[in-house]
Amino acid sequence: MADGRIIKALSGFYYVQTGDGVYQCKGRGVFRKKKITPLVGDFVTFDIDENDEGYITEVKPRTTELVRPPISNINQAVIVSSATMPDFSTTLLDRFLVLIEAKGIEPIIFITKIDAIEESTLTEIEKYKNEYEQIGYSVELFSAKQPSDLEKIKKYFSNHVSVIAGQSGVGKSSLLNALNPMLLLKTADISKSLGRGKHTTRHVELVEVADGLVADTPGFSALDFDDIELEDLSYCFPEMRERADQCKFRGCMHLKEPKCAVKHSVDLGEIASYRYEHYVSFAEEIQSRKPRY
Repeated sequence: MADGRIIKALSGFYYVQTGDGVYQCKGRGVFRKKKITPLVGDFVTFDIDENDEGYITEVKPRTTELVRPPISNINQAVIVSSATMPDFSTTLLDRFLVLIEAKGIEPIIFITKIDAIEESTLTEIEKYKNEYEQIGYSVELFSAKQPSDLEKIKKYFSNHVSVIAGQSGVGKSSLLNALNPMLLLKTADISKSLGRGKHTTRHVELVEVADGLVADTPGFSALDFDDIELEDLSYCFPEMRERADQCKFRGCMHLKEPKCAVKHSVDLGEIASYRYEHYVSFAEEIQSRKPRY
């Protein structure tokens, strides 16, 4: 019997890392009966037989779990946005933030390619940086081509298990390659006609980056809110969550209700108007989705 963490899943095999090395294991049939699928990130107990083949016998309870990508026990999500190609979008950033907040995972915001923008665009992005920091998020602006910038962001990965999120072409693989040149992940070419990267990453794997583990995955392949209920949406916006108790009505949705502390804070400029507009838009999206049976 030995304990370890699954760092890769590929073709029915699970690669379990222990203090002694990495063991190739299969899952026991009992998992299929119990409908338990071992995930990358799982802490497991496994047996090694006389042929040096490993069999996972137990999957330990998970602290967090993602479906897309299928991974567990992640304690932070690094959202990579780019300042240009593709252009920075608060709408897209807020979609990622809501999805990550809904899973109880801490988000970190990275904005890359700041070496490739005009001064006026940089000023605008710095304004957004300040606004997201006031909400309570950690935000870093940097160029992955600058060694001093890379040193600055290494601290975010140390002693953490991270998943990288962000649309194609923002430079997720380039960033990981720059932090750990041993990885040589396939870097997505920006398709100039489409303005987005070609999908390059296939399986899920935890790789070592800056004294931490990072999931090199296809990332969040779907940015829909299928798993989020309307009454839970405002809790995925920290600045709304902390004001919910001040609303006149319990269970206030911050939409059309009178004496709503959230709407009052928007009027006062304490909550950014674009954040509230995104909340309303996401709420409409959730309300209009087809019921599930």
